[in-house]
Amino acid sequence: MTTSTLRKSRFRGVLSSARGLSGLAFYGWMILSAALVLLFIFGPLASVIAAPTWERMYETLIDAQVIASIRLSLVTAGTASAVALILGTPLAYLLARNDFPGKRVVESLIDLPIMIPHPVVGIALLSLAGRNHWFGEFIQSIGIELMGTTTGIICVLVFVGMPFYVNTAKAGFESVSPRLENVSRSLGAGPGATFFRVTLPLTWRHVLVGMIMCMARALSEFGAVVIVAYHPMIAPVLMYERFTAYGLSWSQPVAVLLILVSMTFFLVLRIISNPSGSKR
Repeated sequence: MTTSTLRKSRFRGVLSSARGLSGLAFYGWMILSAALVLLFIFGPLASVIAAPTWERMYETLIDAQVIASIRLSLVTAGTASAVALILGTPLAYLLARNDFPGKRVVESLIDLPIMIPHPVVGIALLSLAGRNHWFGEFIQSIGIELMGTTTGIICVLVFVGMPFYVNTAKAGFESVSPRLENVSRSLGAGPGATFFRVTLPLTWRHVLVGMIMCMARALSEFGAVVIVAYHPMIAPVLMYERFTAYGLSWSQPVAVLLILVSMTFFLVLRIISNPSGSKR
């Protein structure tokens, strides 16, 4: 074996070892990073769940104020998701099926409630519905009040939850081939019949997932609600009040209940979005 051949053989061996080490480093980085992220999320939640005593949890479960706040949270969040279904579905379909000047601006406007600070949402709604604005005077003249009412809470939750529904439903409509709609139209069905008999049934999973995401987002809202309607109290506002008035020991049981409700929603979301658990 010549010297040149021996050098090449050694170089290949070193290169192969380096590749093996780089592979180990890569997988080590992946596993360590994943473990740190899961620990960062699970650690605080687990500490909150483990903190309350059984006696304190039982007192919270039979507390009429807690039950009323959780019920109000579920009712208002569910109403917000129903409003998103009725009003957001046409917008999602129009965005999925049409290209027009300014479409990116409209899509950005829809996503804006996700980005802006939540207290800004409450201030914006009160500015529009206040006594010093013509719209506020109009809705008050017909008996609609936002400040300190369930109606105000629902308006806030629709505002913050609508982007999640519209974007999810839009993705569902985009997954349906326009050819199927064209076939339906060619057979004599009108645009409404085609939408309700062809398009909507094919996107029911996206629509349902969008409603769950909208409702889950609405359940977690605090910053805008506390400005528009501190009373009647939804669960996050009640938890904040108990924390400021009595400390962690009284707010933790309410937090545990909210964590369990949120976890239930997202488990349902995962099951609906991928019921077979198959890889995509």
